[in-house]
Amino acid sequence: MKRSTFFKSLAAGTIGLPVALRLLGGKVKAQGSDQTVSGEQFQWKMVTTWPPGFPILGEGCEMLADLCRVMSGGRLDITVYGGGELVPPLEIFDAVRNGAAEIGSGAAYYWAGKAPAAQFFAGFPFGFNAQQMNAWLLSGGGMELWRELYARYNLVPFVGGNTGVQMGGWYNRRIDTVEDFKGLKMRMPGLGGRVLERLGGTPVLLPGGELYTGLERGIIDATEWIGPYHDTFMGFHEIAKYYYYPGWHEPGTAFEFFVNKDKYEELPDDLREIFRVATHYVNMYTISAFEAKNAEALEGLQQTEGLSLLPFPPAVLAKAREAAAEVIEEYAASDPFAARVYASIQRFQELAKPWSKMTETAYYNELS
Repeated sequence: MKRSTFFKSLAAGTIGLPVALRLLGGKVKAQGSDQTVSGEQFQWKMVTTWPPGFPILGEGCEMLADLCRVMSGGRLDITVYGGGELVPPLEIFDAVRNGAAEIGSGAAYYWAGKAPAAQFFAGFPFGFNAQQMNAWLLSGGGMELWRELYARYNLVPFVGGNTGVQMGGWYNRRIDTVEDFKGLKMRMPGLGGRVLERLGGTPVLLPGGELYTGLERGIIDATEWIGPYHDTFMGFHEIAKYYYYPGWHEPGTAFEFFVNKDKYEELPDDLREIFRVATHYVNMYTISAFEAKNAEALEGLQQTEGLSLLPFPPAVLAKAREAAAEVIEEYAASDPFAARVYASIQRFQELAKPWSKMTETAYYNELS
């Protein structure tokens, strides 16, 4: 095939990239670039903390796999395994770092016991909302710190979505004063769990697939998850009477994809870039889907007989905020890297606060 005919056929789509690579002996030089495109194929496994086929979160993992497959012409083929299908949900961090799978999907606060500073890359009580978290990570220095931390564990992190401001959780009793937290066993991971403990409760770490049974059987007295859409899907409205807001413990929880560093560096430049761009797409899809579907699901919950949707009393939020400040300061002081990350967060918060007050806060106050 003549060179001119070959490139016209490739541009027109009459021959695909895999065929084109074979015609060129396995490599093609990208026009206007010094990079070459390899015909080598990569079969990767993704393990997740989410139940198989879980809405939005599991769907986002499948979306990432599909995007990589299509954009690479099949050269990067990722198979997704839900939590427990290949690896138990809370063991995927070690599975990926040790090379049993190439990619993991979860939330960084699950690994705080291994890497204390990881907590901050998921979120923290009274912290960033989704927009601010993305701003800090992608344009405010957060991602550089996250990569430095995960490099210690032979991993490369990528932002994988955000919940937006969550709900405050499902309870089997009213929360009228801070004393009502005493003795309360609640599923609440990360720093939010430490704040709950400071308020007198007992935090319990359970994966998503065990929450309904735990609440139904009294293993826990309360649980937080995400928001109306997922919470309805999980069926919590069938077994709990009180649904509180706002989610002070997780005002903008970021999710993650993390890749085995050795495997990532084996990829050609173009496949690494395809993977990076695909994670950005899933990041935007996830927060958009949560915003749309939570709004729809809330309408149904407001009509659920016997269910009370209640705001936390101001005095309870004030006590929680006070406890959160203490917990976060102590947590940051306990680990040198966590202290560096928290210092970066504080600098960004101080920088962003005046702008946020003039724009987001002023606008929402006007709407209300």
